[in-house]
Amino acid sequence: MSASKKGEAAKGSPKDSQKKSPKGSIWWREGVFYQIYPRSFKDTNGDGVGDLNGITDRLDYLNDGTENSLGIDAIWLSPINPSPMFDFGYDVSDYKDIDPAFGNLTDFKRLLKEAHKRGIRIVLDFVPNHTSHLHEWFLESRSSKDSPKRDWYIWQDRGSFRGGRPNNWQSVFGGPAWELDEKTGQFYYHHFLKEQPDLNWRNKKVRKAMYDQMRFWLDMGVDGFRLDVINHIFKDEKLRSNPYTIGIRPYDMQKHLYDKELPECVEVAREMRSVVDSYGKEGSGVERMLVGEVFSKDPVKAAEFYGNGMDRLNLVFNFDFFFNHFRAEAFREAISLWEDLLPDRAWPTYFLSNHDQPRHISRYGRGSEDEIVMRARVAATMLLTLKGTPFLYYGEEIGMRNLHIKKQDLQDPVGIRYWPVPVGRDMARTPMQWDDTVGVGFTQSSKPWLPINPNRSYINVKAELKNKDSLLSFYRNLIWKRKGTPSLTSGSIEILRGTPKGIFAYRRVKGDDSRLVLLNFKGCKRTIAQNIIGGEKEVRYSVDFSTHRAGGDDVKFPLEVWPYEATILR
Repeated sequence: MSASKKGEAAKGSPKDSQKKSPKGSIWWREGVFYQIYPRSFKDTNGDGVGDLNGITDRLDYLNDGTENSLGIDAIWLSPINPSPMFDFGYDVSDYKDIDPAFGNLTDFKRLLKEAHKRGIRIVLDFVPNHTSHLHEWFLESRSSKDSPKRDWYIWQDRGSFRGGRPNNWQSVFGGPAWELDEKTGQFYYHHFLKEQPDLNWRNKKVRKAMYDQMRFWLDMGVDGFRLDVINHIFKDEKLRSNPYTIGIRPYDMQKHLYDKELPECVEVAREMRSVVDSYGKEGSGVERMLVGEVFSKDPVKAAEFYGNGMDRLNLVFNFDFFFNHFRAEAFREAISLWEDLLPDRAWPTYFLSNHDQPRHISRYGRGSEDEIVMRARVAATMLLTLKGTPFLYYGEEIGMRNLHIKKQDLQDPVGIRYWPVPVGRDMARTPMQWDDTVGVGFTQSSKPWLPINPNRSYINVKAELKNKDSLLSFYRNLIWKRKGTPSLTSGSIEILRGTPKGIFAYRRVKGDDSRLVLLNFKGCKRTIAQNIIGGEKEVRYSVDFSTHRAGGDDVKFPLEVWPYEATILR
């Protein structure tokens, strides 16, 4: 059955500034975040690389205060600090400036001002684990064993391991994690590239310096930070070698007991929280926030970064959606576990795609183009109606796909090192497709920094804005619907059990406002019995939003659910 009329979206109104959230509202809990990879969003100077002015120019697309825009509430900007770009910004050479490729501080202040005018918050990527090897701190540190900043990084004498290395630790990007500095005869540690030396967070001077970097941006008006690999920042004091296990890459052949996820990491999260809380505590209406990247297959360790829900990170990314296949049962169990693990006052957060992972529409998609888009709608409805803060990744709202990139066009160091094994990240970082022109409205350059996906002819913003049945229209309508529905933005969740295979159903409740969400992850019909919904007495519902039903239609159970149907009932 084809999609028909959707439920009407909630009405929105422009905001003049971001000074204060409505009373009782917590913006980072209730809002929708949108991750922008600046190199790929919009290029305004014709060099083939996206920039800050390009983001400013497209703010009205993200939220102009009306339902004609996407309706997002906050932007997470991937790194924009000066960097030699060995890892595209995750190797910072100066935490208090803007890389010239993206503009300058004046451009950033303009972006911040214009975003705040529209009620859009700005969250910056902050990289605490390591710096660039060209950062002035590391240049000073490596200058001499007697340097006052020598112990700002992790230096060790030659050891008994192969090549004289101190232990067996491996870099996640490949090869040993120890690099010999010929001048001083010692090794320095790098969990990632050798151009990304790890800071020594056991040194209190390092902590103070890093908190000062955060305050620089908070003083400017930035609304918070996404903390890169926050669970990596401490290493075993004794530098013990990791035990071995079975894996494909050398890095995967170790149990990482001593080079990441140490208990001290969560204590630094507490200190960072106190820094941002000094600019406005939760519930003040002007609070700042922290969201942590804790890339771990152990949700228990990830949940520890919440503390009691008020004293560590505000949000912690849950990576279960990345590990899951497109199965209702997998998502239901992952969400149930996360809900059980979190402290009472903690708030979940979910995402489907980001700059490090293959795009979810490509991971989940199979079959015809119609089936791929239907699956994407089911996934989007889940993301935007669960209890938790949703993070979108640029282009997911139009259905951007992974792109196979030829070896000569690869930019990602991971992709280059392991080619032809498709583990690189470039596939998910291609330029935003604004229209179907040669440069897709992204650039006037004949050579964008990454190739443009040939599917631009039908996957682009301009075309989808004109089509009321497009994926973009679906995202836009659903986001605005979410905004006007208290149960969806801040309500509790009750996950329904006993549903047919392929059905994920849950109820969201906030006071007198309640919604029932029904998601069919299967390409075949399913019937949901009355007793699954609760009680034997017949209760009539009306359609609030749906991929397959008209808004306002009456519904009763047992209910036959269409293939890949996503419906919100009230």
